[in-house]
Amino acid sequence: MRAFQLDRPVPIAEAPLRLRELTDPRPGRGQLLLAVRACGVCHTDLHLVEGDISPAHYPVTPGHQVVGEVVAMGEGVEGWKLGELAGVPWLHSACGVCDYCRRGEENLCEQAVFTGFHVDGGYAEAMLADATYALRIPASIASEEVAPLLCAGVVGYRSLLKADLRPGERLGLVGFGGSAHLAIQVARHWGCEVYVFTRSEAHRRLASVLGAAWVGGVEDAAPEMLDRAVIFAPVGSLVPTMLGRLRAGGTLATNAIHMSPIPEFPYRLMYGERTLRSVANATYQDGVDFLKLATEIPVRATIRIYRLDQANQALQDLKSSRIEGAAVLIP
Repeated sequence: MRAFQLDRPVPIAEAPLRLRELTDPRPGRGQLLLAVRACGVCHTDLHLVEGDISPAHYPVTPGHQVVGEVVAMGEGVEGWKLGELAGVPWLHSACGVCDYCRRGEENLCEQAVFTGFHVDGGYAEAMLADATYALRIPASIASEEVAPLLCAGVVGYRSLLKADLRPGERLGLVGFGGSAHLAIQVARHWGCEVYVFTRSEAHRRLASVLGAAWVGGVEDAAPEMLDRAVIFAPVGSLVPTMLGRLRAGGTLATNAIHMSPIPEFPYRLMYGERTLRSVANATYQDGVDFLKLATEIPVRATIRIYRLDQANQALQDLKSSRIEGAAVLIP
């Protein structure tokens, strides 16, 4: 099989991913072997490639928004059939016995294994998945449109929950890439008024099409204070800026696995029972719940298709904000 691998962290401008011919993996106990049909390109992949986060080993195959066909199963697999489509999110597996896992917070498990980071991911023609954590794929949505839902969508959904968003409230979304353009569809379904803060003119146009009540930059004066907000851009300096946009009692969630340092800010920005909260990964149940909701709404991803051999180009375009919505690799 063909797979893109990273040997060491390098700026994406240097196209560090290498396309290689590898032996097809064999499923062990509890594992599915998937023929990859589509793999979304995530900002976390960019952090991995450029060394903002460090995997357990090199080389590593990135990719954690994967839709694949089950072509083989290891011992002990139950509930899956050959030929079915399975979704593989960022959370590959967790220990299942720690306090976090027992509370349904396996996203915080200290022994958690992440796809395309601890184990090889979907920038490939085939990969292994843990059958317990693989997600059922809605039959009503094409594979290339489902792929971005498996991380950008699921984590965006969790961000809305962690921002304490309630139906009808005023929500701010900061940055409008793969995750935010899906989250806005959920928020609008809940009857929320959404303000979008983004620099990209293309992203501003997409936000307007998807129902944003107001679109501008973080430096612009928004019409009203926000009830809740989510920062999708990995820029720490945006935290005090957006705290200043929240009403008393409001919540700001940061959706970033890596973020630049948050600068010192005056206590008055937190005062008034404002909440600042990070979003860390997502649970298996988040994936189940979001995919069900995405089918009902329905949520539709705006995608740009790339061939597998264009993986470096897709990440370069992502870094330069040249993608409206989400990039998806097709082997």
